[in-house]
Amino acid sequence: MSSSSLAETKQGQPDQYNGWLYKWTNYIKGYQKRWFVLQNGYLSYYRNQAEMSNACRGTINLANAFIHTQDSCSFVVSNSGTMTFHLKAQSEVERQRWVTALELAKSKAVTLIESDDDEDLIQPDKNELQNTLKTLSSKLDDLKTCNDLIVKHGAALQKSLIEVEIVENSTECVTKIKSVNERATVFRITTNAMLSACHEFLTLANAQGTRWQKLLQNEHEQRMYLEDMVEQLGKQHSNLEKQIRKQLNPAINNGTGQPLEGPGGDEDDDDDFYDAVEADDFKMNVMPSDGNGMQLCGAHLQENNYDSSDTDYEKPSKDAELSQKKKKGKAHAAPNVSSSGAVPIEDTAALVPLSSGAGLRRRQAIPERPNYSINLWSFMKNCIGKELSKIPMPVNFSEPLSFLQRLTEDFEYSDCLDNAASHDDDAFLQMAYVAAFTVSSYANTTLRTGKPFNPLLGETYECDRRDDLGWRSFAEQVSHHPPMVAMYTEGNKNWRSWQEFTMSSKFRGKYLQIIPLGIAHLLFPKSGNHYTWRKVATTVHNIIVGRLWVDNHGDMDIINHNTNDRCHLKYMAYSYFSREAPHKVIGVITDSNGVAQYELSGTWDDKIFGAKILACEEQTKGKPEYKTDVPILLWQRRMRPPDLEKCYNFTRLAVQLNEMEEKVAPTDSRHRPDQRLMEEGRWDEANDVKVQLEEKQRASRKVRESLMEAAAERGEEYRGYEPKWFRKEQDPQTGNVIHVFTNDYWTCKEKQDWDRCPDIYL
Repeated sequence: MSSSSLAETKQGQPDQYNGWLYKWTNYIKGYQKRWFVLQNGYLSYYRNQAEMSNACRGTINLANAFIHTQDSCSFVVSNSGTMTFHLKAQSEVERQRWVTALELAKSKAVTLIESDDDEDLIQPDKNELQNTLKTLSSKLDDLKTCNDLIVKHGAALQKSLIEVEIVENSTECVTKIKSVNERATVFRITTNAMLSACHEFLTLANAQGTRWQKLLQNEHEQRMYLEDMVEQLGKQHSNLEKQIRKQLNPAINNGTGQPLEGPGGDEDDDDDFYDAVEADDFKMNVMPSDGNGMQLCGAHLQENNYDSSDTDYEKPSKDAELSQKKKKGKAHAAPNVSSSGAVPIEDTAALVPLSSGAGLRRRQAIPERPNYSINLWSFMKNCIGKELSKIPMPVNFSEPLSFLQRLTEDFEYSDCLDNAASHDDDAFLQMAYVAAFTVSSYANTTLRTGKPFNPLLGETYECDRRDDLGWRSFAEQVSHHPPMVAMYTEGNKNWRSWQEFTMSSKFRGKYLQIIPLGIAHLLFPKSGNHYTWRKVATTVHNIIVGRLWVDNHGDMDIINHNTNDRCHLKYMAYSYFSREAPHKVIGVITDSNGVAQYELSGTWDDKIFGAKILACEEQTKGKPEYKTDVPILLWQRRMRPPDLEKCYNFTRLAVQLNEMEEKVAPTDSRHRPDQRLMEEGRWDEANDVKVQLEEKQRASRKVRESLMEAAAERGEEYRGYEPKWFRKEQDPQTGNVIHVFTNDYWTCKEKQDWDRCPDIYL
């Protein structure tokens, strides 16, 4: 391919190119010559130029794509793993031209998406509306004036024509014809003025019509959403009123102030949705607080983080709970909280930075979640249909953890991986434990409806729990468009895990759906078993009206690339009409020949069992029925301690994730100021700081874009932002370009050398 084959398709728009490139097809055919077209932020390819009028062979949206150069002639364009182009140019010069054009097109596509989102939400100014209406009225008045003149001069012309027809004298006829010509000239002038006024009015109407139509459609859709939400709110209010009356009437009649317990009480509890969050967990009203506006969740601090007492927790009865609260109030009012509302010294000891070393005393609680009011309707009205990462979310909807920390919670049940590592001699049982581990990451989503903080580009998080939990992990936000997190974890018992997490998300008014796109890896070096899987979708329902509840649903395939064994898990979506248990998960482990070896069953919020398959019988409906051995418990959830209910429903591990530690990187999530302010209950300050951080990140991105454009004008390569602790490599298992941990972080931590860390905080 000669350099002239790469041509600009439109003068002045260097992000639009077409030309020949070599695309990798398969191991048999290798690289094949294809015609590529870069236009409007999309990279498409065809077999040849003549095929462009028919169907496209493949397209990648550059707004969510990664562009990676491999050598002097090869480069890769990937769309979060869903589609990947392995391309090769004939020379390094052509490769550089393509990469530069792709980077510029990606930058413009991202800018265009953000500007479109902003324009969709811009409401017309009152003065602008009045000026537009005034201009349109003026044009209409001109049309009316022209119309009156046309009627007037048209009648005069018609009268002159009639006079010409009835005239008999030739001399008088000449005079009448001259008069007709004069009136025709006046009529023509008036008609031209009418046409000019019509053209001006049409031009103005066309200029404003598209915008007003778009705004009107947007207002109509938002009104329909709001009407539906208000209707649901009314129904819920009516149901709540009936329940309150039902509870108050027996209490009044009994004269005790407490509702009478009856057989109907249990039925009412059963009617509630299975995993819905209680109303107290999502209140929008302002609650009175003490001096500093917060309380400390968890009255006691313990030495050990996880105890067997946390595993089985039964909810006490109402009478016992009331008496327990009274006793706690008397016992802890004086020693735990001073008159000014400050936290006592013995409790705040767990909030100071931790030093490295074994036997650390970690905190067991954080300040309670306050209840601040927010104009919910005005906020939600402007968010419907937008990408989640584009919404300027206030901290009122968040929890005081970064998404890097939330992803670290996946290893709360790392004992499943320890058990899997101890069964290297039994690949099927090992995969069963791996499958149970993948399910355990969803255990805490039933009540954790708060949104974690979106990490800033370059933000990191380390979690070294080798002394008590047996693993350490490190995560970094490696990309901003699209948002991507790279994470690496290693266990004391000979296992390693790494993953890239990126997602597609949409807010639809009633629910929020998150579809993970990254791939997770797990390696047991002793046996060489290498597992990969992709997470299932998560949906948060009743965002506006009703009690929030979460559902995880979809199919998950876990592959052992060493033996070609597979595990297929199915997360059953909740349905009002289904007879299946809520949150049910079923799965089958098959060998490389497709023969079933293990059967898995359970729920993602409780426990998972596994049983070895002894025989398989085919049923009439096509579904096999397995005869299994005695099931074994692969994983069981540790219930949240009751004293952390008002602490964002955190587990003990979640409480400790944001605890300040010494010697961590300056980009660590623990140093993020808006997140720390939210944890301390200072939400108004947190919202202000959050806006400042986002503006600083936006300014840094604009600087990089200007440098990229300047390099493109000079014909030089601009590498853009590169991760500090990960590097891009091609994954031999999936063929995709992934971020590989360099292990430099732990060395730099020992030396306290943080020169490579960017300045991302205030």
